[in-house]
Amino acid sequence: MDLPPQGDVTLLDTPLAQRLLATSPVARLAYTSRDGTPRLIPVNFLWTGEELVVGAFAGTYKIRDLSARPDVAVCIDTADGLPEVLMLRGKVTVAEVEGVLPEYATIQRAGMGDETGDAYLAAIDQPGLRMVRIGLRPTWVGVIDFQQRFPGRTPEPVRAALSGGQ
Repeated sequence: MDLPPQGDVTLLDTPLAQRLLATSPVARLAYTSRDGTPRLIPVNFLWTGEELVVGAFAGTYKIRDLSARPDVAVCIDTADGLPEVLMLRGKVTVAEVEGVLPEYATIQRAGMGDETGDAYLAAIDQPGLRMVRIGLRPTWVGVIDFQQRFPGRTPEPVRAALSGGQ
């Protein structure tokens, strides 16, 4: 099967990308801080079908930094067996909202279960709560499965060994 080249956003439609977006609970978000140094943080996310959404609390350094420098990279991967990796790049949008961000509520219920998630959300949904919706519509997408798709410049003996000589 011929896949589009790395960077092509249609890679979001591959079974690997769709599975990771639907089942992975955590992504790693890389961005540049105010002092120009890189940051890498784990985040819970929701894939809407067009956009990767992360909820955050207003007033954090992360929000300050993303507002100033919206270019990000995201990695969603597995750790069992041969890694499967989805990489996204683009600029995020940052929008502050009053109260609990609806996508954040969905993320919390999915991770905690409905009962525990509802209790957590009720506990934080207090007057004055401000949240921020961080949205990424990827402009660059990469996939690696170490079977059909390898990192660039992987030596041929490594490719052959991992793909069973195919």
